[in-house]
Amino acid sequence: MYENDIPEEFFLFLNAPAMKRIRGCGMHCGMEYTSFPFYKDFKPYSRYDHSLGVALILYKFTGDLKISLSGLFHDIATPAFAHVIDFLKGDHEKQEATEERTRRILESDKQIVEGLRKLSLSVEDVYDYHRYPLADNDSPKLSSDRLEYTLNNFLNYRFATSEEIHAFYKDITITKNEEGEEEMAFTHLDIATEFTLLTLKNSRVYVADEDRYGMEYLARLLKRAIDRGVLKEDDLYTTEKEVIAKLEEDREAKADFASFRALKKVKQVDTILDENTYAVSSKKRYINPLVKDKGRVASLVPEAKAAIDSFLAEDFSKILTKA
Repeated sequence: MYENDIPEEFFLFLNAPAMKRIRGCGMHCGMEYTSFPFYKDFKPYSRYDHSLGVALILYKFTGDLKISLSGLFHDIATPAFAHVIDFLKGDHEKQEATEERTRRILESDKQIVEGLRKLSLSVEDVYDYHRYPLADNDSPKLSSDRLEYTLNNFLNYRFATSEEIHAFYKDITITKNEEGEEEMAFTHLDIATEFTLLTLKNSRVYVADEDRYGMEYLARLLKRAIDRGVLKEDDLYTTEKEVIAKLEEDREAKADFASFRALKKVKQVDTILDENTYAVSSKKRYINPLVKDKGRVASLVPEAKAAIDSFLAEDFSKILTKA
């Protein structure tokens, strides 16, 4: 989607066991298994696809293997159903719980360790992509991680065409931000403004009632399965296909997962009705990118600032249940 060629050094790692595993972990946090209409007919989009995209973006703009490989490995510890496990651990607003195992997984994969040795690198160099601002930075800044899933979701959510997405990507450059750190930025204000407004459509998907409810529903389902011994926590660090197979070996867990798959609509209610009624808060994600030599979009375009402020002011303390 971003680059036609993959650097030959990347091939040392692409078929490593830990990388192959995340081909079976999706970017949509299990929502593609539900019957919610919005998620119907999504193209496959795995953590592997995302991670390779992040690495290719980083290599294009830095040419630095250490930084690029930190991007390639940044989701290597992602469990099945991804941020649903943050919900399970009560960390769904920060969404950091799924990063705990990264170093351990890299160190235990002999192919990755040997590949790094051949490049005169170590696990220490690549296990924490937060060290590299172009790989990851705090919202609402723009990093390769945030750029990759934003552009790919424009396509998945049918908010933009491939041609429009490539136009955004081609306008990206590197500049220094307010803190003196390197940050991805746009060259042209009009393109940056269009991107910013479109990202808010993504933002509303991430906090939609269906998304929040579905992730909480799946998290509770998985916790029940763990509490009953149907699953072990380590099972979550296999693939979604393997986790679902284990659930379907148990009569109660199979019925639970079938109920999850049948989720089609949610509604707001005034009070907790039963065990399937939840009040779920949400992490509000948005992007306010830089335009090179000009500043951030929200400080330059009143329409963009108003749209961001409106999104941030929304209240997501609603009580939701199955409709």
